[in-house]
Amino acid sequence: MFKTVLFPIDQTRESRHAADLVANIVKTYNSSLTILAVVEPASGGEAEGDAKSPMQSEEAIAKLLDGARQMFSGQGVEAKTMHREGKPAFVICDVADDINADLIIMGSHGVDMAEGNIGDSVSDRVINLSPCPVLIVP
Repeated sequence: MFKTVLFPIDQTRESRHAADLVANIVKTYNSSLTILAVVEPASGGEAEGDAKSPMQSEEAIAKLLDGARQMFSGQGVEAKTMHREGKPAFVICDVADDINADLIIMGSHGVDMAEGNIGDSVSDRVINLSPCPVLIVP
């Protein structure tokens, strides 16, 4: 039923809570898993490194994705990882379309990687734009 699952992650508690459900679904349906981290681009007019929060450094992204991959591997789930730059909801939906995802699983209060953009819910936007079903985990 769910051949390909996309799991967008960030450093929120909700994202960490969703991981157990992701592992369960991937094992149950023998799905392939792709873990995605999305970084908002630096705002215009500033030097590239100046506008990014510490979470947006290449090193921080690599550490987040590697930690997630190891956590899933410890549960017997192999995962592909990727990171992209752009507006989180749009990137998540584009990647879901590109990999032919059958399901997106994400935390309910996930925010984009740039702090301070909490006003709009990424999960709400993904629900409205997604090419496949979306499971939101509180």
